[in-house]
Amino acid sequence: MHKDTFEFIKREYNIDDSVIKFCSKSEEKIISRFKNIDEIREHNQLKVISALQKARIGDRHFQVSTGYGYNDEGREGVEKVYATVFNSEDALVRPHISSGTHAISLCLYGVLRPGDEILAVTGAPYDTIQTVIGWDNNEGDFGTLKDYGVNYNQVDLVDGKVDYSSIKEAIHSKTKMIYIQRSTGYAWRNALTISQIAELIDFVKGIKKDVIVMVDNCYGEFMDTLEPTDVGADLIAGSLIKNPGGGISPTGGYIVGKEEYVYKAACRLSAPGIAKETGSTLGINRTYLQGLFLAPHIVSEAVKTAILAAKVFEDLGFEVRPKSDDYRSDIIQSIKLGDPKAVISFCKAVQKAAPVDSYVTPEPWDMPGYDSQVIMAAGAFIQGSSIELSADAPMREPYIAYLQGGLTHDHGKLGLYLALQELMETGFITL
Repeated sequence: MHKDTFEFIKREYNIDDSVIKFCSKSEEKIISRFKNIDEIREHNQLKVISALQKARIGDRHFQVSTGYGYNDEGREGVEKVYATVFNSEDALVRPHISSGTHAISLCLYGVLRPGDEILAVTGAPYDTIQTVIGWDNNEGDFGTLKDYGVNYNQVDLVDGKVDYSSIKEAIHSKTKMIYIQRSTGYAWRNALTISQIAELIDFVKGIKKDVIVMVDNCYGEFMDTLEPTDVGADLIAGSLIKNPGGGISPTGGYIVGKEEYVYKAACRLSAPGIAKETGSTLGINRTYLQGLFLAPHIVSEAVKTAILAAKVFEDLGFEVRPKSDDYRSDIIQSIKLGDPKAVISFCKAVQKAAPVDSYVTPEPWDMPGYDSQVIMAAGAFIQGSSIELSADAPMREPYIAYLQGGLTHDHGKLGLYLALQELMETGFITL
C-alpha cells in the first residue's frame, strides 16, 4: 500500500494502524489465489465479447421502444446475446422481472402443473422461494405452488454434500422438476461447483430422463468458465442486480435454457400466446449489454474481496464458509460471528463504507418473505444490488453474517477495515 493511501485511510476513516496492517498481512497470504480468478475473468470476458459480436449488436439495438414493444430489436438482441453466453437455446431478459425470486418463480409456475412434484435436492431453498412454494402456508389462498396443487419434496445435503441415495429413492413418476440451488443462500455450506452440478444432473437424468433440471443461478454467474446450462441444466434463472448486471443494470432478471421452457416462463410473465412478443424496454438495452460486458471483471473484483474476508476472519479465529483456499462457486462469504450484537456491528461497518447512504444505520427488520428479522447493509447505487458491496444476516442462531459484492476490490477492503475497527471497538476482537 502506498504510504499516502495508508495515511489517508487512517485520517479519513479513523482506522487504527493495526487494522490496516492485519488485513495487509492476510492479503499477502492469499495473493496467489488472484491469478486463477484473473484467468477465469479473461475467459468470460472474451466469451461475452464474442457473443456480442455474433449477435451483430449495433447502435440500433440501443433505441427506445414503448407501448407493447412489438419488434423491439434491442430486446431481441439482448436475449440472443444471453442465450449465446449461457450456451442455451433461448433466453428471457426483461426489466419487468423484478428480482431473482421473480425470475425463478416464473420458471416454476411456467413449467409445473397440478399434480406435479418439484424435488429440491440441495436442501431447503432460499427463504423467499419457500414462500413461493407455500410449504408453511396454512392460511389463506395466495396463489402459491401448493395452492395450485404442485407438490414439494426435499432431500437435504449431508455435511454439505449431495445425498445421492436419498435422491434416488425420492424420484418417482410425478417428479417433474429437480431444483438445484447453486448458492449457499442462508445455509452454512459452500456453493455447488459446476462439476458437482454436472455430476448431479447426470445422476438424476439417468434415473428419469425426462425430468426437468432447474438451477437457481443467483450469485454464481461468471464464477467459472462454464455455467449450469453448459453441463445439462434445462433452465436457469437469476437477477440482473447481481452478477450479470455488472453493477449498472438498474433492475431486471434473466431466464435461459431450453426453448420450450423459456417460452412457458415467458407466458407467465406476460400471457399465454403472447409470451416473448411484447414488453417495451424503454431504452434499457444498452445498459443491459454494457452491464453484461462489465460483469466478468466486476465479479472477479467481488471474489477477491470475498477471499480476503475469509482469510482475515480465519486469521482472527472465526469459522468461515467457504474457507480462503476453497474453490468458489458464488460471491458470498459467510462468517459465523456467533453473537447478534457482533452481526449488527459488522453490518453497520459495511454500511459506513458505502458510497451511497453511508450515514444510514441499518437495523434488523421484518423483511417480506423471511421468517425472522433480517439486517441488511447495502449503500448501493442500485437499490438492493448485491453485486455491490453489501452484507446481510437473518437474526437467528448461529448468527452468521453474509458478505458479498464489491464493484472494486479497493472498496471491498475499505469495508473490511471498517468492520474490523468496529468489532475491535465493541470488544469482539483483539488485534
